[in-house]
Amino acid sequence: MPSLDFLLTSAVVVVTPGAGVLFTVSTGLAQGRLAAAYASLGCTLGIVPHMAATAMGLAAVMHAGALAFQLLKLAGVLYLLYLAWATWRDRSAFAADPAAPTRSPLRLMGKAVLLNALNPKLTLFFFAFLPQFMDPADPAPMRQFAALSAVFMVMTLGVFVVYGVLADAFRQRVLASPRTQNALRRGFSAAFALMAAKLAASER
Repeated sequence: MPSLDFLLTSAVVVVTPGAGVLFTVSTGLAQGRLAAAYASLGCTLGIVPHMAATAMGLAAVMHAGALAFQLLKLAGVLYLLYLAWATWRDRSAFAADPAAPTRSPLRLMGKAVLLNALNPKLTLFFFAFLPQFMDPADPAPMRQFAALSAVFMVMTLGVFVVYGVLADAFRQRVLASPRTQNALRRGFSAAFALMAAKLAASER
């Protein structure tokens, strides 16, 4: 059973806005709650490679290998810049049209998975975070690690879905204004670009 400290700490981590939250909210605003749910699922699945890396000890290699970290960081920066450019370019992104078809769920999930999978800070985060809440006397540490990871992923999915639902509610009330649509498009584009700059400037 996860400790209360683990649940509270995980909740703070998950609720804190980051690239995944930004992508989910922008998707909810542009395409509605169903699309936001797909984005939430993709962001959650994007955690799996980092969990696997931590479980296999690859996080230690990442921590020691500056080149591996820098290459993955570069890929993450470029992908965030691509999202900034694509959001800026798509003038219909936040046009409220209830009759418009939802974009491909697989495409949405794929973009969300890449967004989190290409963030090297997540591997190092889990390498430092999860062991703090594991019992060193547990005879099955991998089972304990898997259980904590599963709880964290469920919390991530739940919180991101809530973000998406709130974004959809905002969309229904406000996005009839072209001025608001343009402001949101530019704002989210700038936010993705700023996150790319933050990741590029980050140290281990």
